[in-house]
Amino acid sequence: MRLARIYNRELNDWLPFNQIHQMQTELNRLMGNILPTFQRETEFFTGWVPAMDVYENKESLQVKVELPGMQKEDIDISIHEGVLNISGESKCECGDTQTEMNRSERHYGRFHRSFNLPKLVAVEKVSAQYKDGILTVTLPKMEEAKPRQIEVNVA
Repeated sequence: MRLARIYNRELNDWLPFNQIHQMQTELNRLMGNILPTFQRETEFFTGWVPAMDVYENKESLQVKVELPGMQKEDIDISIHEGVLNISGESKCECGDTQTEMNRSERHYGRFHRSFNLPKLVAVEKVSAQYKDGILTVTLPKMEEAKPRQIEVNVA
């Protein structure tokens, strides 16, 4: 009895990872056309991208960014033309030069995240706190942006 491998082009082209890669390539192409600044950012900041959550309540917006193992001196926060920019560099604590890396799953290098701010944020009252690897940037809303309850009078 002889076993032979059957080559089916349709099955070999259908690898799920190939489809994911094709989708990612297409999304990158589309995002580059829609948001040209995104393409420019990726050219300058080719490092990793930390996870970011944005919360909103009546009083403020909160941006939380995961930056485990970093020092506050390595984090830069700025607001320019209505955009909150968070950038920095996570440095490798690889040990001495004679130590060989067996496995590396942590992220190192430069990062950059941007968030377009609504026009009604009180920029002069923005604050930031870094605790337990989480950077929290609080962006208070201006008074005119806060919801108000309007009383209805009966005539």
